[in-house]
Amino acid sequence: MEKGLISVDRWTGHSQAYFLTHLHSDHTQGLSSSWAKGPIFCSRLTAKLFPFKFPGFNLSLLRLLPIGTWHSISLVSPSSGSSSTLQVMPIDAHHCPGSVMFLFRGEFGCLLYTGDFRWETTSKRAEIGRTMLLNALKDDVVDILYLDNTYCNPSYAFPSRAIVAQQVIDIIVSHPEHDIIIGIDSLGKEDLLLHISHELKIKIWVWPERLQTMHLLGFHDTFTTKTSLTRVRAVPRYSFSVETLEGLNTMRPTIGIMPSGLPWVVRPLENGDKLFGSLLTSRYNRSKWSGNGGNHTEKPNGNLGSVEKFHKYIYSVPYSDHSCFAEIEDFVKLVLPTNMKGIVSSSSCYVDPLYYFGRLCGAYQSAQSLPHNKRKERVERLLAVNNKNTFRCGASAGLERKRAMTVKVKNSGIHVSRMSALRRKKRGAKIEENDRPN
Repeated sequence: MEKGLISVDRWTGHSQAYFLTHLHSDHTQGLSSSWAKGPIFCSRLTAKLFPFKFPGFNLSLLRLLPIGTWHSISLVSPSSGSSSTLQVMPIDAHHCPGSVMFLFRGEFGCLLYTGDFRWETTSKRAEIGRTMLLNALKDDVVDILYLDNTYCNPSYAFPSRAIVAQQVIDIIVSHPEHDIIIGIDSLGKEDLLLHISHELKIKIWVWPERLQTMHLLGFHDTFTTKTSLTRVRAVPRYSFSVETLEGLNTMRPTIGIMPSGLPWVVRPLENGDKLFGSLLTSRYNRSKWSGNGGNHTEKPNGNLGSVEKFHKYIYSVPYSDHSCFAEIEDFVKLVLPTNMKGIVSSSSCYVDPLYYFGRLCGAYQSAQSLPHNKRKERVERLLAVNNKNTFRCGASAGLERKRAMTVKVKNSGIHVSRMSALRRKKRGAKIEENDRPN
């Protein structure tokens, strides 16, 4: 795509149209209340939250895009002055309220930008998203997939959010005399908190600004700012620390729960410290799930194997709003792009997704010479082969995982090191012809 036409989650430079996948701060760096560069296209829910995030913003610059519908945008070539039409469809990214993927098509071809996304395969909502994406693609070939590669490493494997939410419930129930502190961001994890409230029939405490967000999202009776009404409190992630928990325990028994796909800062307890009593261990079967994308079977009673206790007062649960490695693989198999680029480039555990999934792209290139009406047949054959033999997280996964934790491949831009506690910094993409992976 020609330079100067559109930008996604990137607010430097100049473009004719800007697209926002969601309102997390690492995707809005450079965006402010005084923004005047051009129109911003986003989902309806993101637009609803916008004034709270950017008070005084000129709302006439927002363009609402209903999910699952194609929209046409007229652009002008900076080099030739000729007009062209861009088509875009937002698709639910299952990440946080208002988050979407953007599917673009036009004279430049077909591009898919996932933003941050969670590609679970076990919920009705996920099935709707899958069907919507396949129907939108039809016979189109995705020329470039801009992929959320946050956990693009076989070492990242965790169950669905529904299973982990049940783990959280049982941790809370097993500590009936404790206050519960849950670390969350300013947007996201609402479904987890709603599940806790529904299952335990309690309100959840949140800080005042978070309560305003909850009200904007339509949750008026579940959350409170009165600590006397509940023993479960959702606090800002930045205030969640060992020191905080130790201080709270001098006044009252308190445990902390950190829901994140990224293991927490403190090292796990050693010396055989037991995490759970009989109440918890009796309710779970450790073999109920596997990390093999959509091929695993999940039971509502969950799995405790993924929960770790990093401190005597702190539990870490793998409740992630990003796709794990197997889910990323499942998504790439579904899309079969010609090429792909990771959108998370500043990370100590960064891996170019082509390192693991380039074979899927290469397999698809052989189909480019086929007529469009043969595309589906070709894709179905490829998926059948891939699911059966080639790209399984099977016996070789252990070796792959061990190698991936330390590998440094020269001349390929790939560098993988052990997980760091440093927070990831994500970059948007200015989609243009000379855009290259960082």
